[in-house]
Amino acid sequence: MTTLVEKPAVSGTRNEPGGAFRAVLALALFESRRLLTRIPVLLAFTVYLGWTVWRAGRAWGDYPALQDADRATQGAPMLVGLAVLLSVNQAALRSRRHGTEGHFAVLVLPHWCRTAAHALSVAAVALVTAVCVAAQFGREALRPGAIGQGSVGELLVGPLTVLLFGLAGLLVAGLVRSALVAPLLVVLFLFLFLFFSGLDYGGRWLLPAVEEATSNTLPSDLMGRPAAWHALYLAGLALLLGLVAVLVTGGRKPVVFAGVAGALALTLVGGVAQSAGDSPELVEARERATVHPEQVQSCVRRDGSTYCAFPEWAPRVGDWAAVVDRVRSLAGGRAHEQDVVVRQRVDARYGLSGDAALESLKRPHEVTVGTQWGGNRVPEFSAAVAGVLIAGDEEAATSICDGRIVPLMWLAVGWESDPLDALRRVRLNDTVTGSDSVLQPTNGLYMTEAQTEVLRALLDLPRAEAGARVKDRWEKLTAPKITAARAAGLLGLPAPEGEDKCLR
Repeated sequence: MTTLVEKPAVSGTRNEPGGAFRAVLALALFESRRLLTRIPVLLAFTVYLGWTVWRAGRAWGDYPALQDADRATQGAPMLVGLAVLLSVNQAALRSRRHGTEGHFAVLVLPHWCRTAAHALSVAAVALVTAVCVAAQFGREALRPGAIGQGSVGELLVGPLTVLLFGLAGLLVAGLVRSALVAPLLVVLFLFLFLFFSGLDYGGRWLLPAVEEATSNTLPSDLMGRPAAWHALYLAGLALLLGLVAVLVTGGRKPVVFAGVAGALALTLVGGVAQSAGDSPELVEARERATVHPEQVQSCVRRDGSTYCAFPEWAPRVGDWAAVVDRVRSLAGGRAHEQDVVVRQRVDARYGLSGDAALESLKRPHEVTVGTQWGGNRVPEFSAAVAGVLIAGDEEAATSICDGRIVPLMWLAVGWESDPLDALRRVRLNDTVTGSDSVLQPTNGLYMTEAQTEVLRALLDLPRAEAGARVKDRWEKLTAPKITAARAAGLLGLPAPEGEDKCLR
């Protein structure tokens, strides 16, 4: 009798070391490509890039402060983050939506590993966002008039926001297996953003991106934004959401539990530290920079005038000096040779949330210049210099409301390549006719309709001829209580027809 012994079949599948890890990476690469080509994500990146290109140069021109430019990279990535939230949620629910969940059950790769692959795909989109943020900030940093320094913590907010939103969508897919939840979560996030943005200092830092209410530019050491702690908070929270998503899909491994504990600790440390508020040292430094800026500034002399600036603004001295020289070149009498002191000033006592107007200086021949430059700030500073040359100090200059406004505004805009455009930009309502207020770094001026008519007639003359008339009659044109009609007569211009009544 012959006995047949059957050998058990040998499986063709070998458990190679690191096989599951390589499978997760392979799936992550596939999901990354798929996620980056999803229509919502493509649309979000298109809007993001289009907005960035359109906005480039419009906010600060060629003179950006990098401590402001870094924060400008935080808003648009939120749109990408919301698109990633929707897309990764749909990707995680794809098998359930198409009825293929049972097929995945026979695979070697468990559900929690597939969740980890989706989490890595979100990280890939965050890296793409980081490249966009770096390009946006780099464009501003390479401008010839850029000053200051950016913060790595501020620049990380955009990519971390995308990572946070994407992992939130992945976690929701593991908790509630319905495609309707993700759109509702987007609405919830928008509501929370509106709610927390109105809270106090500590509450609003729970948001991914913390916007400031004003466009005030401060020296970088007076910003007081806990950017590094906020980046740690966002990174810890994103990591926590990702690891919890792995947990709820079956990845109950000791290393995952340890990671959850570590991520929770990072989130708490960052969240508590970012809510601490301004330190006494920062409050004192802001007070000193506001009340006694000369204690923290360096001064240089150029052509007899003195220019005092905060350290980061030292490269701007040349631009200020060029304006002062052009304004003085149009003046007559002693004002033509009058030296001035240009003092950079800022009200930093309330940080970036403050937007208080600067008081006019009383010291003779001292002019205020702000922390922003380019665009309208140039004719505003030019008007301040002209006022000091005529009145002697800023406080007296801001009180001028008679015909001296005509030579003052001639000095302010007469040297510009397009004086009429400069006049429009320096006036509050962007007008070149009628009465209007004139903006300055401190308190502004007021131009009557008659004064505007005389100035317009003066600007219509050839520049050399107009300049000669102003210089020849300088003493009479700058005499107190002169009327617009008298100024027109001295300059050989038609008498104004408009009202010459000052509202002050």
